[in-house]
Amino acid sequence: MIVVTGATGNVARALLDRLLAAGQPVRALTRDPQRAALPERAEVVRFRPDDPATLFGGATKLFLYALADAAPLLEAARAQGVRHVVLLSSGIIQEGADETHPIHVMHATVERQIRDSGLAWTFLRPNAFATNALQWAPQIRTGDTVRGVFAGGLSAPIHEDDIAAVAERVLLDDGHEGAVHRLTGPAATSNADQVAAIGAVLGRKLTFQEVDPAEAGPELFPDLPPQLRDRLLQSFAETVGVPPEITGTVEKLTGTPARTFAEWARDHAGDFRA
Repeated sequence: MIVVTGATGNVARALLDRLLAAGQPVRALTRDPQRAALPERAEVVRFRPDDPATLFGGATKLFLYALADAAPLLEAARAQGVRHVVLLSSGIIQEGADETHPIHVMHATVERQIRDSGLAWTFLRPNAFATNALQWAPQIRTGDTVRGVFAGGLSAPIHEDDIAAVAERVLLDDGHEGAVHRLTGPAATSNADQVAAIGAVLGRKLTFQEVDPAEAGPELFPDLPPQLRDRLLQSFAETVGVPPEITGTVEKLTGTPARTFAEWARDHAGDFRA
């Protein structure tokens, strides 16, 4: 049995489909099973950390999203027989990184807790997610101009299903214990080019209008605390004109090249239509 946390998340949902297609027994953890709309073949369980037997009984492997404090959950998983945890971490953790960045702190803390747990582990460290482009969907549904920050910011966005494909192999194949896999898409693309690619899929000409980060931050990221928002904007600023890291990990581990941003846009065209 493989336990998948955050089962309605983009990566975990894609991973569920892959594991079920491979005939694997899967327990999907979610805070609201009634509204999750998960596959019937998955065992869907309410995420209740105070009831570890319900969560982990009979399981040997765990796919984990980063939590504020994962130590109690890891202890419960180990006590119930889980032996290997695969963490969806972050590419922000690398040599020379700003270790005070909130995203770094969160993921590095969970990685440390996993190393200390006594469980075998594998860390997946993706950089930019292609799904970040969904932040522009409300504007694209209602017009042809996208207001955003740092038109020239470069990244190599990765398709969520490519992350899931790597997670599937790590969970089902031997030899990944103690490994750290850095994951990216196959090519660099700017924010403006991403908007143009979405427009091409929709048959429309979309324009990226760059706005002052100081003015746009609260509008574009209304749910983020000001301190985190400011640090995130600073990180985005540092990508302008800077070639991103590009790895071949997806193809190496799955045998299939990572999908381009244009392919991701085609897969998600419906998210941008009114």
